[in-house]
Formats: sequence, structure tokens, C-alpha cells
Amino acid sequence: MILWIFASLLGSCNYLDVVPDNVATLENAFAMRSTAEQYLFTCYAYMPGHGEPYGQNPGFTAGDEIWFYQNISGRPAWQVAIGNQSVVDPYINYWTGERSGRGLYRAIRDCNIFLENIWSVPGMDDYEKVRWAAEAKFLKAYYHFWLLRQYGPIPLIRENLPISADVDEVKIARSPVDECVDYIVELLDEAAADLPTSIQLEIEELGRATMPMALAVKAKTLVMAASPLFNGNNDYIGYVNRDGTPLFDTEYKPEKWQRAALACKDAIDVSHIVGASLYYYSDGIYEVSNITTTEMNIRNAVTERWNSEIIWGNTNSRAESTLQRECVPRFYSTDQQISQTRSTFAPPIKMAELFYSKNGVPINEDVTYPYATRYSLRTATADERLFVREGYETVSLHFDREVRFYANLGFDGGRWYGQGRWNDSDNFYVEAKSGQVATGHVERYSATGYWPKKLFNPLNAITPNGVTYQPYPWPVIRLADLYLLYAEALNEVDGPGDQVYEWLNLVRERAGLPTVQDSWTNYSNNPGKYTNQSGLREIIHQERLIELAFEGHRLWDLRRWKKAADELNKPITGWDIHQPSADGYYRVRVLYDQSFSMRDYFWPIKEEELLVNKNLVQSPGW
Repeated sequence: MILWIFASLLGSCNYLDVVPDNVATLENAFAMRSTAEQYLFTCYAYMPGHGEPYGQNPGFTAGDEIWFYQNISGRPAWQVAIGNQSVVDPYINYWTGERSGRGLYRAIRDCNIFLENIWSVPGMDDYEKVRWAAEAKFLKAYYHFWLLRQYGPIPLIRENLPISADVDEVKIARSPVDECVDYIVELLDEAAADLPTSIQLEIEELGRATMPMALAVKAKTLVMAASPLFNGNNDYIGYVNRDGTPLFDTEYKPEKWQRAALACKDAIDVSHIVGASLYYYSDGIYEVSNITTTEMNIRNAVTERWNSEIIWGNTNSRAESTLQRECVPRFYSTDQQISQTRSTFAPPIKMAELFYSKNGVPINEDVTYPYATRYSLRTATADERLFVREGYETVSLHFDREVRFYANLGFDGGRWYGQGRWNDSDNFYVEAKSGQVATGHVERYSATGYWPKKLFNPLNAITPNGVTYQPYPWPVIRLADLYLLYAEALNEVDGPGDQVYEWLNLVRERAGLPTVQDSWTNYSNNPGKYTNQSGLREIIHQERLIELAFEGHRLWDLRRWKKAADELNKPITGWDIHQPSADGYYRVRVLYDQSFSMRDYFWPIKEEELLVNKNLVQSPGW
């Protein structure tokens, strides 16, 4: 049987880039350990580009977290955000591998080939075959998970069909959602049992699958399956295969949340056993304030390589200069700065308003926060210089906010800590009005007046001669993600209680905030909100959106909560960035009236695929 090797060539050079050379037959591919290992790395090479900014990770720009100026091109995911998705040639097509997507069904087939043949490789120890098979199962499960999240019910490729299969056999229909979930979990359980708890040969193997990674993906899969989009969703009554098989169980089942809670706890326990913990910044060289330390807690939890919080860092999809140069404003007007910064990743005002007040509650709930006058102007004092430049006039929205606001966002007048300046007394500050340095280029600027500072490594050096970028493995899953998933699942099972608060407050404590109980009791206009299930659900949802902002989670969370139809139908707004004065600049400007309908919850299958496979049905609404 002839095997043609397909693999996307990725930008960075590490073990995942190794693709078999001149391997034409299965016999050759599995004739020795080295070629079998190369084939395993080919299975890894299909991994979606989590840190690729324009298309491979729809979570960056296919929702409402990041925006661009209107005439920008070459942004496939953003085409989804502005409503240009189509069934003729879908953007970010992971079904067949087009328009920035990768062919995940091709990847699954290669995983199956590996699993069928690894056992016949001569000269390998059995324990190594078992581990490599577990890695292939993990990859196969994750590729199915990615497709399920994007397309809803999908065809399951449990094993490859023989070459003798007739035409009808290869025309596989979608499987019901619950069957898809069970199969993914089955694969992950099998993989976890045989994967190492941690990587020992770090230089050679960091990024390869481990038991905590498998259990974490299992937890995310089951939380997704228990969420409103998949659990008791009456919108999909009548969504059936051509033979009449229902693809959604539209009856709500609370036991799905119980199953999810157990999976979250298992993933957390194993992660703790192998030494994972929430990241806390400790430099030891420079004496800085608690405010700066807390800001670095947040930024470095994402950007510090292999820090204690990383459950899964994708070494083959790193946050390279391609991503990071989009997230930084210019601090010098030199040609070198202009050539090494693009500055076009622009969070809308809604993202700035998402973060809590300094008291740890939403700004529209804080009884001490001047929400009604948040767009009025205010001048920073000396006591506020760690947030806003002393004497600088900016909008009131930028004052009295939680530290995560300042760790996540760059804005006009805002401090930008790090980048070679490590003392609290010597910092960069953004100047973003028309005529100032950050916006002094015809096409390299933020359309909203904000930048996602969190994604920009503090170790990157900024000088008049340019920017030196320090890449980092993309943090696909970190421990705070699991803590918040567990809190969410516990609340759905039993409602509010000390156990829910415990996991929620661990994340808040690292962010320098009081407990949920203290913040709502003392500062909210709805002080009892955390004591009832629906109120605590809203708190947990906002905590996830804040803690994981700009990391590619918001789009999928809004979908699984069935909140996308609310959030993604709000206008995208920014400041009037082409104005030179504060009173002109700080006027809210509508950039785009975003639109989202029921059909947008799932990607369309390319029409051509439906013509080839008559057993496939299109995603609802398409």
C-alpha cells in the first residue's frame, strides 16, 4: 500500500518539524525506530497553530476580542468576525485543510496508520512503543476535539478503512454529539494511562504529550459537552442525519456537569502531583512594588517559558515575533521601530470595560466606581504613576481598575513595564493620540487605541534601534484555566459553596484581589450575587473572560455558554484615534456593527464535500 506523506512545514525548528524524507511505503516508514519516530512527528505536525495570529487559531480574531482597521488584508479569521464566512470556500477550514486551516481528517488518518503499524517496528522496547502509541491517541483525540468544537457533531474516524472498501463505506456520516464526546474521552483515558507524568529529557522532548495534558483536554472536552450549547439545546431539535439519526440530545442532563467536575479535579490533582502551581513572579534583582509584581504575575504566567503554571505549551506554535509585533505600540519614531512593530492587534473598548474595578467587581456594579462618568477626562497624580504617567490626561476608565487591566492592556498614557526597564522609576509610557509616536504611521496602528500587552514578552528589549523579540511556547492550557473550569462545574452541580469559592479565589488572590465573598459583600450593588447559582455563574464566566483574555479562549467560551449571540451582536467601538487632543481623542467611535446569528455557532462544511459525500448534512443555517 502506497503512503504519501503530507505535513505542513512550520516556521520554527524543533523536533516537531521533522518529516520523513523519501518514505514511500509503510514498510519503510516502520522499518526502524528512527523512521517510525519521524512518522510520529508528522502526526504532531498537523497541530493547529495556537500562536499563529491571523488564521490558524480562530480564537484570536474570529470573535470580538481583537479588531483591525477596516482596510487591512490577509486576516482569514477576521473575515469570520466581520461576517464573510461562506459555504463555498470556508475560512479556517480544518475539515479539509484550506484557508488557514489544517486538514485534521488527514491528520487523524495518519494517527491511525501509526497506531496500526508501530507494534511491528523492530529493535524498539515495548515501553517505548506503548508511549508513542499513547501520544498518537492523544493527538487523534485532540484533533477530534478541535473539529467537534468548531463543527459540532462530526464523523468519527476510529480506524482507517481498508483499500478494498467500496464507495458507500467511505461516505461516513456525522456521529451524534454525545457519541463524539465519549469517543474523545475514551481515547484520552487510554492515552493518559500510558503517557509519562512529565517530560524528563526536556531539551529533546518538551511539548510532547504527557498525562496532565491528556487529562486537561479531557476536562475541557467534558466541560464543553456539559455547557448550554451542547447540553439541553432545543435550538437543534430536528438536526438529524439523512437516515433520521438525531445529532443532538436536546434534553438537559445534569450528570454531564458531574462528569466534567470529576475530570477537572483529576486533571488538577495530577498537575499538582507533578509540581504545577499558579505562577508568582520573583525576580530578586530589582526592588519593585506589589503592583508591579502582580502585573508580572499575570504577564509572565503566559510569556515565561515553561513556568510552573503551564500544563501544555505548544513548542511548534510559539508566540514568535509575527504575533508579538502586532501587540506593541511604538515608543520611538525611528525607522527601525516602525519596521519591527505592526501594532494592529486592537482590543475594542468592550474589552477594557470587561475588567474589574480595583475592588474586584464589575465596574457597573461597584458602588464606589464612577461608572456613569467613565468617559470623562482625568489627570494622573504621582500616586497613580504605576498605572498612568503622572500629569497625563486620559479617560477616567483607565483609573481605579484591577491590576489585570493594566497587565493586559496598553493604552494612551498607560505604563508599559519591562522591555529592559526594570525599575518602577524608569518606565515606558504609551502616547497614542494623533501626532504622537504610537500612531505615527499610515497603516501600523491600533484601530481602537488599545494593545494586548499581555501577549508581549516583558523580556523583549525595546530601543531606538528596534525590538529584540523573545518567543515563547504558546500556553494552550495553564493551571488557572483548569481551576476556573472546576469552579464552573462545581457551581453547576451543587451551586455556591466554599469549594467553588476556593478555586475561584486562588485565581483572584494571584491577581491581587479580595475574595469573591469580600468584594461582592463590600463593594457590589448586588451584594448577594455570589450566594445564588445564577449569580455565581455570571461571576465565574466574567472571571474566565478576564483571566484568560487574549489567549484564544473567549470565542469558544461565548459559544459554549450560548452567549455569542448577545456579545457578538454588539458594536465594536474604539476611541477617535485620529484626534490630537484628549477631548477629541476620547470620543467613542463605532468601528463596526458586528452580526452573529444561530448559524454562526458552528462552521459550515465546504459545499464540495457535501457533493462528494451524500451522507453528510450541512451545519444548521448554512
